[in-house]
Amino acid sequence: MEAQKYVWDGAIPLQIHLHESQVTTLPPPPPALILAPRIGYLPLLASLLKPYFSSTLPPGVDTIWFDYNGLPLKWYIPTGVLFDLLCAEPERPWNLTVHFRGYPGTVLIPCEGEDSVKWSYINSLKEAAYIMNGNCKNVMNMSQSDQLELWHSVMNGRVPVRLYVWSVSEDFDDLEDMPKVDSWEKISYINRPVEIHKEDKCFTLHDALKILVPEFFSNDLMNVKSAGVDFEDALRIPSEDVSSDKVVEDHVQNAYEHREACSISSSAEIKLIRIQGIEPKLEIPFSWVVNNLMNPDYFLHICVCVKVPQQNST
Repeated sequence: MEAQKYVWDGAIPLQIHLHESQVTTLPPPPPALILAPRIGYLPLLASLLKPYFSSTLPPGVDTIWFDYNGLPLKWYIPTGVLFDLLCAEPERPWNLTVHFRGYPGTVLIPCEGEDSVKWSYINSLKEAAYIMNGNCKNVMNMSQSDQLELWHSVMNGRVPVRLYVWSVSEDFDDLEDMPKVDSWEKISYINRPVEIHKEDKCFTLHDALKILVPEFFSNDLMNVKSAGVDFEDALRIPSEDVSSDKVVEDHVQNAYEHREACSISSSAEIKLIRIQGIEPKLEIPFSWVVNNLMNPDYFLHICVCVKVPQQNST
């Protein structure tokens, strides 16, 4: 219960600066200080930030987006996951820059405010339900018994996992020396279900990672393959079609059939694993991780930093 309370009540202190190109007053406004829920999403902070910065914004239509060290932040990734992924050495408060103009449409898919976040969450929930139960029924209007049934499905069968793998070539001993993420191309997204077998007396996080990324635990050269619905493809499903099980089922099935591979050397080394801000030991029972650190979208979000050797050019 203590771990679940940590997840659901956990928050990240943010210090949010308005981008200098959008400051039209002197002196510039001080940064906004906000305690943001870990399980929340950055666009949902708009109702707090727009009034705070409105008096200094230039004319135009407000379209909120954020960046960290110049990297536009993907709004459909939970705030806590972004923090775990991009701040290896936790930065408190986390300094972000907010923009209300110049939306980077080439990097981020469109966000129409709270509605976009809502449909993103529902799509994730429906995908998770399909992975666990083979259908997406009872998601839109879940009763308490439906929620309990869904939770039992998580604990007794397939666990939907979203793995964020950040590969670095430079070695480091301290997290403060860890290279910064300056491009989303350096992050691999891996959606895979983990099958928990009841006969396994102690199925650990290490065992789960061997299923998710066997290439990091093998002497052979293997491939990282993506499975499940691609985030951005799922978010492009028209909102009026989200209520259809068939739409999500087709996207899930197509994603399993279409897998993209990239080679990773057998000498790859896992440098950091972080789940909900926690750096768990590999020997921890995976059932505890699932039971206590699952996100509200019923996915287990795991951030992994991996050191891979530099490829010699020929």
